Amino acid sequence: MAEPRTRPKRATIFDVAAEAGVSRGTVSRVLNGEPYVSQSAREAIEAAIEKVGYVRNTAARNLATQSSGAVALIVHEPHSVFVEDPNIGAILLGTNAALSEADYQLVSLIIDTDRDTERVVSYLGGGFVDGAIVVSAREDDPIADALQRLRIPTVLVGRPDTAPELPSVSIDNRTSARQITERLVATGRRRIGMIAAALDRDSGRDRLAGFRDALGDRFDATLVVDVPLYSFHAGQEGMRALLDRAPDINGVFAASDAIAAGAVDVLRADGRRIPDDVGVVGFDDSAWALRCQPALSTVRQPADRLGARAAELVLDEIRTGERRSGVVLLPTEVVWRDSA
Repeated sequence: MAEPRTRPKRATIFDVAAEAGVSRGTVSRVLNGEPYVSQSAREAIEAAIEKVGYVRNTAARNLATQSSGAVALIVHEPHSVFVEDPNIGAILLGTNAALSEADYQLVSLIIDTDRDTERVVSYLGGGFVDGAIVVSAREDDPIADALQRLRIPTVLVGRPDTAPELPSVSIDNRTSARQITERLVATGRRRIGMIAAALDRDSGRDRLAGFRDALGDRFDATLVVDVPLYSFHAGQEGMRALLDRAPDINGVFAASDAIAAGAVDVLRADGRRIPDDVGVVGFDDSAWALRCQPALSTVRQPADRLGARAAELVLDEIRTGERRSGVVLLPTEVVWRDSA
C-alpha cells in the first residue's frame, strides 16, 4: 500500500537564523530592508536563505500589515472582447507597468456573467486586494457599488454617471467623435451613417452624441445602427443593417476600430470600394486600424496611459487614505489615413 503523500516542511525564519548563526530579529530586519545589520551578517543570512530554501510567507505578512500588495484590474467585458480588443490589452499593460514600478501585483478579474459578478464581489470582500481599477463599468454596475460599500480605493477607466463619487480616468469621447465625423463630412459625403455600440456606458453614448453634434440638422436617426459590443462581429452585423436601410450610404463612422474592420469586411464583400464608394472612420487607433485595407482613419486614444494613470491614482489613495474625486481627461487626436 502506498504511503500517504505529505507536504514538504516549509523552511521558516528560525531555520534561516540557525543556519546563519544570528538571531531571529536580525533575520527579520534583513527581510524588511531595515538598517543596522552588519555586512557580514547580511551576507550570512542571504546565503542561509538560499541554502534552506526559505520563501517568505506573504499571507502571514499581509495579515500582520493589513495589506495585500495587490491591485485588481476588473474588466467588465465578455471573454471574446477581452481577447479581441487591443485597447484592453494596452490598458492592462499600462496598469501593470505603473503597479510594478511601485512593487504592487496586478490581479486581473474578468466579468462576463452574473455569476462572475457574485464571485468577484465575494473575492473583493476577502481583503485580497488593496485597490481596484474598473474598465468598462456599466450604469448601475454592482461592482462599482460593492467597491464603494467595501471602501476599497477605486478608480474607473471611463465615467459612468451612477458612480460620481469614484474618481475616473477617461477621454473626451464626445468631442473626439465630433471631430472625426466633421473630417468625414468635409470629404463631401452626404449619406453618413454610424455603427454605434455599448450605449449602456458613457463611451458609447458620448460617441453617438458627438456624431450627432457634427451632423446637426442633417442627422438621420435611421442611419444609426446600435450594436452591443465593440467587436469585429458586431461591425459586420451593423454594416449589413446599414446597407439594408440605405444602399446609397457613402460614409460610415464606426464606434471602434474593431467595428470599423467588420464594416470594411462587409463593404468589400458587397463590392464597395473604400474610400471611393464609402469612406469609413473608426475610433481608438488600435491594431485593427492598420489591419484594415486601406488603413483606417481614426481617433487615437492613449489606452496604455489610461491604465497607468488609473494605477497612479489608486496607489495615491492607498498611500494617503484620501480620495480625489473628479475626472482626469487625457488628450486624443484624429489620425487621418486612406479609408476616408
